[in-house]
Amino acid sequence: MKHRIILLAVLAWAIVASAADPTATSYTMEQCEGSLTPYPREVRAVQAPDSLVPVFINHVGRHGARYPASAANCLALRRLLNAADSLGTITPLGRRLAQLNDEIITASNNRWGALDSLGMAEQAQIATRMFVNFAEVLSAGNVKALSSYSPRAMMSMYSFLHQLDRLNNHLEFTTSTGRMNSPLMRPFDIDTDYIEFRRAKSWEPAYNAHFEAVCPTTAIRRVLGEDFPFSSDAHARDAAITEYYVLAGLRAMGLPSQMQTYFTIEEANALWSCFNLRQYLQRTATTVSTVPAEIAGDLVLNIIETTDAYTTGEDTGTCAILRFGHAETLMPLLSLLRIPGCHYMTNYFDTVASHWRDFDVVPMAANIQFIVFKSRRTGDYYVRVDVNETPIALRPGDDSLYFPWGELRRFMMNCVPLHAQ
Repeated sequence: MKHRIILLAVLAWAIVASAADPTATSYTMEQCEGSLTPYPREVRAVQAPDSLVPVFINHVGRHGARYPASAANCLALRRLLNAADSLGTITPLGRRLAQLNDEIITASNNRWGALDSLGMAEQAQIATRMFVNFAEVLSAGNVKALSSYSPRAMMSMYSFLHQLDRLNNHLEFTTSTGRMNSPLMRPFDIDTDYIEFRRAKSWEPAYNAHFEAVCPTTAIRRVLGEDFPFSSDAHARDAAITEYYVLAGLRAMGLPSQMQTYFTIEEANALWSCFNLRQYLQRTATTVSTVPAEIAGDLVLNIIETTDAYTTGEDTGTCAILRFGHAETLMPLLSLLRIPGCHYMTNYFDTVASHWRDFDVVPMAANIQFIVFKSRRTGDYYVRVDVNETPIALRPGDDSLYFPWGELRRFMMNCVPLHAQ
């Protein structure tokens, strides 16, 4: 009887232990690079029905892969490693990380945030697939393109257009870049409601609760040494996320990944989940606030207006409109439009990592394309919505990929907050 009780107790403990964290994820090291992940290498072409011919494209894209956005994280990590070296706590792995961090700083000097060769290639490859898949659209006409004032967004635009011009130099190109495009490409800089949302920091309690509960400090202690004198647990967690951010961006700047050298898969998933949740709370519609998504209202209206201009015959000379911005441009847009996988409402923020994943939503060069088709038989217009060049079924329980423009237009207008209409 006693042995049976012990066995039952052990089984009960095993069940509890295995279910200790049902929200934990097991994504790959590459996926745990999050929004710093390079654009997918494998993109499958999707054949449209023979009854439809593509005639116009509206495109909104993120800049391509880049050097680290700023020196801040690399310099913070250098200070930590130098302190550990001075105190004599640094480990051999820490010395290895210090050398890698110095290499990153040297390679990025005078290039912080700049588009790199991988980012240029990503844009050229997307342009090539657009040209091949929608040859009828890009056979002639004017391509209008605009970007934010950010050099990496501007260079993404020119890398894309350069490739289109190589493929067909009979196209005409009109480009625009600068702060006049901020209402569309950088509303997070100028929208007063969003600026107030960021100032109020209403998202912080949810983030901090997750960060404090989940963020591991084991990886940073492996490089700084177990005896490194962190001033507080919060200091150790901040150091951990700094190490994560520096290492997660290596492939985006054309260097081999080192994630597996410094993190276990469990540590990588936990660190990524913190970074992922912060973006979710700050850049999408949530139960905390819908303001982060609503800032994309003007961009949605612009997509509607330019599609209307083509379908009504007001501007049939334009065959494509291309826009180049940032992850912070796309996350609100995709959330506002309730794109599956990009819009998730919950009060249980520990479930976000299973339902909203930045590496799926906004990898480097992420994009959404509204491809307008014309019916060969009726002349009616239909639209397919592709996210990262994959067609999206917008309605739950409905696999339809092609929507009458009038129907999709109504859906998009209903997504725009009333104050923006």
